Amino acid sequence: MTFVQIIDCRTSRFDDMNRLMDTWVEQTRGKRTATHAVVGKDHADASHFIEIVEFPSYEEAMRNSNMPETDRIFQEMVALCEEMPTFTDLDVVRDDQLNAATARRFFDTMAGRGELPPLNDLFDEDYHDHDPANEQDTIGMDAVRREMEMWRGGFAMTFTIEDQICEGDRVCTRWTGNATHKGEFMGIPASGRKVVMTGTTVFRFGEHGKIVEGWWQYDRLGLMAQLGALDALEQ
Repeated sequence: MTFVQIIDCRTSRFDDMNRLMDTWVEQTRGKRTATHAVVGKDHADASHFIEIVEFPSYEEAMRNSNMPETDRIFQEMVALCEEMPTFTDLDVVRDDQLNAATARRFFDTMAGRGELPPLNDLFDEDYHDHDPANEQDTIGMDAVRREMEMWRGGFAMTFTIEDQICEGDRVCTRWTGNATHKGEFMGIPASGRKVVMTGTTVFRFGEHGKIVEGWWQYDRLGLMAQLGALDALEQ
């Protein structure tokens, strides 16, 4: 179970504190078990800071705390604080990656059957799509709808999400698509062939939680080969 430790402290020497944390990161490289750390400053009190540190488990957090480097840095940190820091230990019982869920919902929508539903809850009206297979970028809700309908018209698809990585306003998804060629696609008539395609998509999200930009990398050449579109070139 993911474990989070919250450190609450007051200091007027945050720059020194910040340099101290950089020292800890350097000295514990390859040994520390913390996976993510966020430091926030109280909007209403410039001397009040909260650090949130994430670990894979409570046991890993204890391993991290027991390192001599951690103990030494902690003593120096206390000296920079105006009062003794407080610690709150939390077992994470819910972790909603909302942008990641929206990215997964996009792939579910791509693989859906029937008429393509409205996309205004997924995409910003001025969505900008970067696909190296297209001569021009796809820009705007209407254009992305036409692009999705082209793919859905040509294939009956399912997607497997292999990995997702979230960083700030971006979600990177590595996916595998399995499809049956059921309709005309880029001038190639329906063949009934089973095809597989792998790729990676990076979506950037706006403050409203909608996708505002996307970058695609996928095996378009491999797809065309599976459809038999390259056979004439090889003869």
